[in-house]
Amino acid sequence: MHHPALFTPVALGALQLTNRILMAPLTRCRADAAHVPTAMMVEYYAQRASAGLVICEATMVIEGHSAFGAREPGIYSAAQVAAWKRVTDAVHAKGGKIVLQLWHGGRACHSLLNGGAQPVAPSPLRITNDETHTPLGKKPYEVPRELRDDELPGIVGGFEKAAQNARSAGFDGVEVHGANGYLLDQFLRDGSNQRSGRYGGSLENRARLMLEVVDAVIGVWGAGRVGVRISPLNSYNDMRDSDPVGLTSYVAAQFDRRALAYLHLMRADFFGAQKGDVVRPARAAFRGALVGNMGYSPAEAAQAVADGTLAAVAFGHHYVSNPDLVARVKAGIALVEPDSRTFYTHEAQGYTDYPTLQPA
Repeated sequence: MHHPALFTPVALGALQLTNRILMAPLTRCRADAAHVPTAMMVEYYAQRASAGLVICEATMVIEGHSAFGAREPGIYSAAQVAAWKRVTDAVHAKGGKIVLQLWHGGRACHSLLNGGAQPVAPSPLRITNDETHTPLGKKPYEVPRELRDDELPGIVGGFEKAAQNARSAGFDGVEVHGANGYLLDQFLRDGSNQRSGRYGGSLENRARLMLEVVDAVIGVWGAGRVGVRISPLNSYNDMRDSDPVGLTSYVAAQFDRRALAYLHLMRADFFGAQKGDVVRPARAAFRGALVGNMGYSPAEAAQAVADGTLAAVAFGHHYVSNPDLVARVKAGIALVEPDSRTFYTHEAQGYTDYPTLQPA
């Protein structure tokens, strides 16, 4: 066996896992036009059920906030809940554990994807370092509408209802998406949150919405089945913060007080624009299960687990092209690189057709 530290059981709160290799959430745009999970998605997640924990892709908690070409899944309708139940049943039938990532796109949404509705955000600042896919091709992001304080309980309620729906769909828990420049992250970081009042200014105020969402979701699931993902350094979606290390320490301490199942930490920046060590401050402030993500090789992952830095490691893009990633890591076999041209297409090619070591 290669990398044995990754193949010991571990508890992330109430989640009892058979190994420490997690499947990171990966948006793949294979839902239908009504944001309902498809049969392809059932097959895709079942193929990857050997992960210690499957973390499903970013899933819309509220209707009308699409940010991925109108083909990402939702969890706000009865049809979506029923379709996700087929996914969870398939993963459980193979002995896997699966949680759903709860998500609101905020300013990363676009009116062309949402019936003309203007996107919303903490401040009226648009994303300027990229364009987004729409039915009319790639378009610049729009200036979002600043959410009023009295609208924010509705956002929290949307996450709470989504958490209830995830229970009905048979998930083992949920992960709150507080990363990568989507709504909760937009409130958290000072590069995108320039409002005043109870939800702007100080770090404590900027973290308020995320913590209100987390508390509401804990009310549904219990803390032992709730994780949170953050990306303090990542500049994706035109994000930045003046003190990412201080931000990490503060929110990690808040999550520690709540005894979350795990903290899922993206340790770097996709574009290398912002640098720093956020792993050590997260580890110092959060005594629970810390899950690392971004660029870990199996050897580095095993070392981080063995030395107690991490409880588990979430692998991202390699799970696109290695449905049996756990078996390959255990056998010491090189991982297949994915075809990035099929990341966000809508077909089975590049989705469910990657081979395994042995035919399923």
